[in-house]
Amino acid sequence: MTSIGAGTDRYLAEFESLERGADRAPAWLAALRREAMARFAERGFPTTRDEDWRYTNLGPLAATPFRAAGAVASLNLSSETVDRAAIGPSAWPRLVFVDGRYAPEHSSRQRLPGGACLSSLAEAMTTDPELVQRHLARHAHWDADVFAALSTAFVQDGAFLHIPAETAITAPIELLLLTTVPGALAQPRILVVAGPHSRFTVVERYVGLTDDTCFVNAVTEMVVGPGASVDHYVLQEQGASTFHMATIHAALERDSAFSTCEATFGARLARTTLTVRFGGEGGRGSLAGLYVTSGRQHVDHHVTVDHAVPRCSSRQLYKGVLDGSARAVFNGRVIVRPDAQKTDASQTNKHLLLSDGVEVDSKPQLEIFADDVKCTHGAAEGQLAPEAIFYLRSRGLDDTAARRLLTLGFVREVVDRITVEPIRSYLDRTLEARLGTERGSKEMP
Repeated sequence: MTSIGAGTDRYLAEFESLERGADRAPAWLAALRREAMARFAERGFPTTRDEDWRYTNLGPLAATPFRAAGAVASLNLSSETVDRAAIGPSAWPRLVFVDGRYAPEHSSRQRLPGGACLSSLAEAMTTDPELVQRHLARHAHWDADVFAALSTAFVQDGAFLHIPAETAITAPIELLLLTTVPGALAQPRILVVAGPHSRFTVVERYVGLTDDTCFVNAVTEMVVGPGASVDHYVLQEQGASTFHMATIHAALERDSAFSTCEATFGARLARTTLTVRFGGEGGRGSLAGLYVTSGRQHVDHHVTVDHAVPRCSSRQLYKGVLDGSARAVFNGRVIVRPDAQKTDASQTNKHLLLSDGVEVDSKPQLEIFADDVKCTHGAAEGQLAPEAIFYLRSRGLDDTAARRLLTLGFVREVVDRITVEPIRSYLDRTLEARLGTERGSKEMP
């Protein structure tokens, strides 16, 4: 594997400093971190010669000398600033992280029913060490993903959520992750464990409070137990110069249901590597994404759905709106393992191009090794249909209003999947604000 060696020495030095510090990690975690650091040092940052990174150049990221967020002072944020950045009302349980570090003074950890636990990961290592050890870094494959390896090498704290069996949480649980310090490397880590037949919603909200260069490397591991139902939302609005790398792995057990919906608006370069693996029969997965980009933004989604067992279903729907000189990459991979009969999988990726300077690389993939399955995939891209614009203008709308209405209609299919009203309302307002100056002439996909 060809990789960028430049820049890895800085992270090795940071790691050695961590090892020499006062951090008293359990023996299992210390050993895990050393293995992950060795793996990162061996592989380095990938380049465009690596197939999974063919269309995404990490040269600028590798060349920038970021510092661990703990080595620099975060902004002293007011409670008003935090409340404005949050997506939900104050009644929602909420953990707040500033530059990857837990901020208890801004968090709201009201008692959850049924013995559910929402805490910092460091606290959970003391209160529930066996559960943390069983799942932390056991699902996101740091041996194959260099960003998961980098995160695992430096993991000290993060967010921990455990919902016990037969427990339902009605209010969404919000994880608010703020980026404030130019030049900082923030590595938020999230571990969610859903007990059998539990039901809840978790929201990851990333907000950049600086437009200077930052590096956010986020890793989320979700374990969805037998019969459990988890709804997951990710809203990313990083600053204009941020590199945002997100790794999400969901492990689904028998008869479980997992839905995830990601809305991406910010960052200079945003990459999401999402993996859903069915480990028990009867599982259901619903994956949706919406990305709205402009200028020279670069958004990359790599999605893998692994049907490792029979009688599971998955649905993917990803839509992108591109303007200016933006670029979007989508690689959707569905694997149907041998003997995973009765698999039902579909995948759709569509792009709306609002200028001639944008670029799209879409690669849907089906890898089927069983014969009794139902699998479909499709991709399309295009511009607004002139006849649709003409029709709306003939009904009294001006050109700008007609284009905005058609663009909002294009993304509506994703927004309508959102069942949490504050999230849906926020996205409606954000889309209205961003989609006011569309241009285009070709047929809409």
